[in-house]
Amino acid sequence: MHVTVISPERTVFDGDAESLVAPAFDGLVGILPGHAPFLTLLGSGRLRVRRGPEVSEFVVAGGFLQVTRQAVRVVADRVT
Repeated sequence: MHVTVISPERTVFDGDAESLVAPAFDGLVGILPGHAPFLTLLGSGRLRVRRGPEVSEFVVAGGFLQVTRQAVRVVADRVT
């Protein structure tokens, strides 16, 4: 699945991934390829994007996460 993580300043991740775990406003949400379309508000915490043995980690706060058939978009108010 294609994952894009965007902050107000820049795109911090743009590539294929095997899984994603994000802090939604009401708890963690896990996304795998083939996930149903989905939209949620982000809370604060660690966002993990897994590509094989490699895991990219970001600390996000606010914004939203959108899952479509083709892509996962994380648009965060803050990313570090």
